[in-house]
Amino acid sequence: MHRWWIRFAIVALALGFAARAGAQAMQTIRGDVVAIDGKTLRLKSASGQETAIALPENPRVSLRVPATIDAIKPGAFVGTAATPGPNGTLVASEVHIFPEALRGTGEGHRPMPTLPGSTMTNATVSGVTSSASKARGTMTNATVENVGAAGKGRTLKLTYKGGEQTVFVPENVPVVLVEAGSRASLSPGEHVIVYAKRDASGGLAAQRISVGKNGSVPPI
Repeated sequence: MHRWWIRFAIVALALGFAARAGAQAMQTIRGDVVAIDGKTLRLKSASGQETAIALPENPRVSLRVPATIDAIKPGAFVGTAATPGPNGTLVASEVHIFPEALRGTGEGHRPMPTLPGSTMTNATVSGVTSSASKARGTMTNATVENVGAAGKGRTLKLTYKGGEQTVFVPENVPVVLVEAGSRASLSPGEHVIVYAKRDASGGLAAQRISVGKNGSVPPI
């Protein structure tokens, strides 16, 4: 076989793999619900652009209810998105407080593909420090066992199976309570975030949806 043909075959395979990987990449679409037409969810972005997204029969929908930092109580199971601070401590960009029925959801520490450079940690808060820090974001879901004030915020030690993380939560980051939602929660005008992937036809298909309750805008 000629060398040029071998190089062509290698490039073609690489492009094929890249295309398939891109098709599977999760996309985050923010907008307001315009309507549900059968199995299609129609959103309008802040710029006015409309997007059609395929909706499964029973979509994974959850509500985000605005709360304050004081709602983070010992024993709560939380998820926090954060990024590393200068001293290595994670600095939260948002905190999700899960109901008891969802305790253990996504437990662990991992990168967040929807927020490059950030991580998600779902874990139990087992200790408190009194340091303050400033930095970027990650996500941590866990049970809060202890909470303490640190400057203008809270410093939480979150433990999960196989490890632990220290997370500083500034007082101004979004804190929300998570509630179960349904297809009926996708009313026209509601602010939503849709996490979607490309299907076999190239269209967007919803994987899960966050809805801001009472007209609120859900954080990532």
